[in-house]
This record gives sequence, C-alpha cells and structure tokens, in this order.
Amino acid sequence: MTESQRIPRQEMIDIIARIAGEDGDHPTIMPGLSVHRHSVSAKPNCAAYKPSLAIIVQGAKRVVLGEETLVYGASDYLLTSIDLPVLSQISLASPEEPYLSMVFQIDTTRLPALLDAIGPEAAKAPASPRGMTVSKLTPDLEDTALRLLRLLDRPDDIAVLLPLVEQELLYRLLLGPHGARLRQMATTESQPHQIGRAVSWLKEHYSRPLRIDDLASRVSMSVSSLHHHFKAITAMSPLQYQKQLRLQEARRLMLEERLDAGDAGHKVGYESQSQFSREYARHFGEPPRRDVGRVRRSLIGRSSGEVEMLSEG
Repeated sequence: MTESQRIPRQEMIDIIARIAGEDGDHPTIMPGLSVHRHSVSAKPNCAAYKPSLAIIVQGAKRVVLGEETLVYGASDYLLTSIDLPVLSQISLASPEEPYLSMVFQIDTTRLPALLDAIGPEAAKAPASPRGMTVSKLTPDLEDTALRLLRLLDRPDDIAVLLPLVEQELLYRLLLGPHGARLRQMATTESQPHQIGRAVSWLKEHYSRPLRIDDLASRVSMSVSSLHHHFKAITAMSPLQYQKQLRLQEARRLMLEERLDAGDAGHKVGYESQSQFSREYARHFGEPPRRDVGRVRRSLIGRSSGEVEMLSEG
C-alpha cells in the first residue's frame, strides 16, 4: 500500500474505531450507515444481507452463500444487490487490531434516475449474475466512502450533503466492475428484477407451502427459467432459499422470544418436528436445543449490542 493509499485508510480506521468504541454492530446518526467492530474471530452466524455496500478497513470476513464461500478483507468491498440469507464469520480479528467495517444500505429506488443520467453506454453485461460479489476497493470509491464517514462528525451537514455523497457512491458502483448487477436489478423487465420480486414474495410468505409454478406465475416466468435464474443469482434454488429463511427465523424465535424448538419450527412452516430438527442440525451444525443453549451461554456477560449482533448475524 502506498503512502497516499494508507492515509485515507487510516482515517477510516480512526473514525470507525472511535464511533464503534465497543465490540458489536453500531447504527449511526446517518440513515442507512452502520459501523462494526469485533475483537475476536467467531463461529459462523446466520445473517440476512440486504442490497448494500460493505467495506472492511481492518480484519477479514468469510460469507457463505449457498455452497459458495466469499472471503474479503481490508482493501476489499462486498456488493450485495438482492436480499440474501447467508452464514457470516469474522475470520481475522484481535484486541490489538480489531475487525472494523462499514455497511451502507443501497436505496434501489434511487437507481433508475441515476441510470437515466448515466445513459446506456455505461451498460455492461456482468461476468456473473450472482447477487453478491467481492471486489478491490478503488481510490475513487474509497474517497467517497471516507467522505460519507466524515459526515458523522458534521451532523448539521448530513441533511444537505448525504444525498449528494450517496449519489456519487451509487455512481461509482454503477460504473465499477460489478455495476451491471445493480443496473439489472433496477430494470423492470430484466430477469434479475423478476428474481428480486420472487425473493420479496418468499420473504413475506416463507412459512407458506411453496408451489414453484405459482411463484413462477407471480413473477411472469416459466418454471424452468425461474429455477435457472434464481439459482444463478442467489446460489440457491427457491426451496433452499425458503429453507434458510425458515431456519434463521426459527433460531431467532428460540433465542429472542424463548420459544421451544417445536413451537418455533411450527411457526415458520414445518409440520414435522423431526424434519425441522434434521434440517436445523444440517444447517447450523447442532440440533436446535444444543445450538440455542450454546449461544445463550456464550451471551452471558456480553453487552446488549453483541447480543443483537448474534441474533441478527
């Protein structure tokens, strides 16, 4: 890393470390922006990623999407263009050099107007349709992200300057190596946009029995096209996606609302307790009671911020 690259990175580290004074996930006064600090690596934990830009300034993280694993660290960013259930794990962190990152939620409703301004000449076919990807942070994108963080120290400027910095951030992403993913998600008649509608329906109705032909009809796709493009974008079939939503919600219900495994499984749509236990153990590595008991024991003595982090991933 050159000296000119080190200076903005160090300033980002300083700002995030100051705002996130304790381990955990920290919302900020700025809508859509959160900062994160963890001093130790941890076991994989379930998480629900929304369209967002995540930048690690120190440490490293591993994200499991379907059967794929993405690893990213300092100087990388993770671009998520569609809602995705994942397993995430802080893989590099220490008290001396804690994991530090920022996450900015992408307001997809702002993309169409920006695309009109950019014009069709910027459109490029993505190398992969996957809805999550890792890339190296460019100087332009890093500079924009740093200016976003600096606004936290100037709250009176946020109302006026945030929309401008946000627009530049989206502009940089749209013109970047994976901007076509965002472009397609914002294009109404595109297949990624149709998959986005399917994902929205699954999130809202995850506890219902899934009939693929009905889902395909809802998003104006054939069954074969739905299967093909859904897996290409999410790395999962619609049924696997629904299963992850169910299991993550069941785990949350047991941890936060103290439901037992039977009630939690039934509430998320499982009719068979044995099937729920098998699929839960396959996904989380332990049967429900053992997994939830371990997580609860690990939370003893931790701050409420860390409890929230573990329950939400």
